[in-house]
Amino acid sequence: MSFDNTCKFLAETFPSDFASWLLGKPINLTKLEPSELLLEPIRADSVIFLESAELILHIEFQTEPNRNIPFRMADYRLRLYRKFPEKRIHQVVIYLTPSQSPLVNETTFITGELNHCFNVIRLWEQPTKIFQQYQGLFPFAPLSNTNNPEETLRQVAKQIENIADKTTQSNVAASTAIISGIALNKEIIQRLLRSEIMKESVIYQDILLEGEAKGISKGKAEGKAEEKNQIALKMLSSNIAVDAIAEFTGLTLKQIEKLQKLATKQPRARKTTKPKRSL
Repeated sequence: MSFDNTCKFLAETFPSDFASWLLGKPINLTKLEPSELLLEPIRADSVIFLESAELILHIEFQTEPNRNIPFRMADYRLRLYRKFPEKRIHQVVIYLTPSQSPLVNETTFITGELNHCFNVIRLWEQPTKIFQQYQGLFPFAPLSNTNNPEETLRQVAKQIENIADKTTQSNVAASTAIISGIALNKEIIQRLLRSEIMKESVIYQDILLEGEAKGISKGKAEGKAEEKNQIALKMLSSNIAVDAIAEFTGLTLKQIEKLQKLATKQPRARKTTKPKRSL
């Protein structure tokens, strides 16, 4: 599962925790489907919309600087106004990975007389303490303003161990393992977070399914490639022209020439004659 999808999962699973962080109070928020905003499709993997009766919280997580962010925020703001003109809109872009790019400081989109402002959070500048107060924010603690991400993850791991609800514990542990990978290597994460806690997580299951799907897809692709190679070898042994083999199999001339060289290098089986039996 990608960083974007993991962040989206956390925001939609722990909306009150995110409201406490981004809005200053634990407002009861529910998921707003991007499809309700009409016009061109929205990239749902990186955009989160949460709503209450009075406001909409629009969150964008970014691992890298993106020069298109200001326009996107203005575009989404107008879409939201079109659909919900009476609601207050709070927009925030959250950058996960430390960057010196000036793009991570941009908070406005200006064109002609249109001047739109939005909020930006650079996670590496945020105090660690707030991410240790809410379960839904635990995964972001190692990316915050800490001098020792490994020690911060160790502290978070202890907090995760104390989560009573096993489903919540599993989901938070798996999310922490994925997101902390931005700041720490896999060996440290595996040492500090117990894998058996994560196995019941929907995120963990998604990763397994994704891996299985890739494995099946890779297996099919390798099977088709091997089949083409065998057909090409048979055609070569029948002295069929290389151009014709390429057209029939879809292989390139270089691929066929490589097969031809491999075939000529293979030692031929030696014929053996049985000794004559004496009468």
